Amino acid sequence: MKNKCPNCNLVNFPNTEICARCGASSGETDSLTPNQNATGSKLLRRALVCVLVSGIALTGFYVSLIYSAASLSYEQKRTVQDAISILEEKGFASEVFLLKRLAVYRGNDNWLNASVIKENAFAATNFPFEIITLYPDFFKYPIDDTERAAILLHEAKHLQGKEEKEAYEFVWRNRKKLGWISTEYSSSNVWNEVRKQTQEFSPNLFVCETSLLGDCTE
Repeated sequence: MKNKCPNCNLVNFPNTEICARCGASSGETDSLTPNQNATGSKLLRRALVCVLVSGIALTGFYVSLIYSAASLSYEQKRTVQDAISILEEKGFASEVFLLKRLAVYRGNDNWLNASVIKENAFAATNFPFEIITLYPDFFKYPIDDTERAAILLHEAKHLQGKEEKEAYEFVWRNRKKLGWISTEYSSSNVWNEVRKQTQEFSPNLFVCETSLLGDCTE
């Protein structure tokens, strides 16, 4: 009679109790049979293939967003850097890191932004791809680089994954730290537009006991 190991299928001598190959005793099997091992390997390979395919798809999607929009001109890049420098001077370290190190700037809509109907805007951010689109109004309407810094501060919150409410509220609460104050900018188109949008998204900042329908952050 053959003494076939039930674990690795090696044929041992009839009187052998311990398999010469795997060391299993007669009638004993490992917790995982060869078929189970093969199934586990197949599942692992499939998982790795799915991860690889997903990575390639995301990379292609990101590249398509970048190259379907125009880059900034040299002068526009200088303007952006000047605005970021103001944020750096005022102590917005985490936002500056995102704006300087991770963000990619484009001068018009990529194919994804172009597919969405929107009102006039100064900028837009594609999260989590960290792409900031700066529209012509960003360069045209702000009085100075401080106002552009306020716009970039708003977009930096979107780079962090924050919604509009959080972004508008953060900028409005930190406008004095930035040096963007009503005595100097209240007649600005940017100031009035941002104030209106902040009232819409964070009305709690403008309704309080001390200043009914005023500004609770003053």
